[in-house]
Formats: sequence, structure tokens, C-alpha cells
Amino acid sequence: MTEQRLPAGAETPSETPSETPSETLRSVELTRIGHARFKATNARGGETFFGTGGEDPDFTPVELLLAAIAGCSALDVEAITHKRVSSTTYDVHAEGHKVRDEHGNHLVDLRVSFDIRFPEGPEGDAARERVQGAMEMSRDRLCTVARTVQLGAPIAYERLS
Repeated sequence: MTEQRLPAGAETPSETPSETPSETLRSVELTRIGHARFKATNARGGETFFGTGGEDPDFTPVELLLAAIAGCSALDVEAITHKRVSSTTYDVHAEGHKVRDEHGNHLVDLRVSFDIRFPEGPEGDAARERVQGAMEMSRDRLCTVARTVQLGAPIAYERLS
């Protein structure tokens, strides 16, 4: 077995003794439901559909990645900023350019933009003051999806049958 190096500061489950693999493992199952169409199911029974983005309205895998980055950060920022007051507007936009170059297909210039508005008053002012810091905490430490994209992670592919 080859040793895989992790980026500096990255934790492995063995470095966090309070967590067992069953607590850290996340998984989804994919089922082909038609030509270039799949259903993803999580352990709780939630489902989403994706495909190539042709005639059907399903997300493409790239759109799912953008949604995962934006969604992960949206949840982080909401948890930090909405402790005392709820927003009146909470919209998040994610985008990136899909390119093909000497590194193969990948996204560049990823951007997540937040439009969050709070009611007037001291509680709204306090929430507004937290938005920038919350976005930075999500980007730099909290959002597992964004952190995985930023740090990179080896992916093992295996054939089961």
C-alpha cells in the first residue's frame, strides 16, 4: 500500500481519537435511471438527480459541485449570523469557469457571493457585522466541501465487478 501525503495541517481520523470511522464516513449511492441520467441517494434516503444537462432539468455534476460549495458555506454563515435575528434576504450564488488545459478538465475562478440582509436595529447591525468574518471562517476552516476543493484530496477508483 502506498503512503499518501496530506497537506500540512490536515487531519486524518487517526489524529482525532474521539472519532471512529463510522462517525467520519459520508457516502452516497448512485443508480443509473436512464441514458446519461443518475439518481444519487444518501444514507437518510434523500435523493437528487443528475445528468449531462441536455433536455432534462437535472443538475450536471459540475453544478452539483457548485451547489455543494455554496450550500456548505451558506449553512456555515447562517449558523453564525442568525443566532439573534433571522435575515430578510438570504441568497447565495456560486460560479466557476469550466476549462480544459494541460491539467485536463477542471474549474477555475470559483466564486461564492452572498446577498444577506437583516432587519434594521441593533440585532440586525450585530448580524451584519458578523457576515464577513463568517464567510472567511467558512472558507478557511468550516466548509468541508470548499476545504476539500482548496486542499485537494486523492481519490481512489476501484472496480467492484
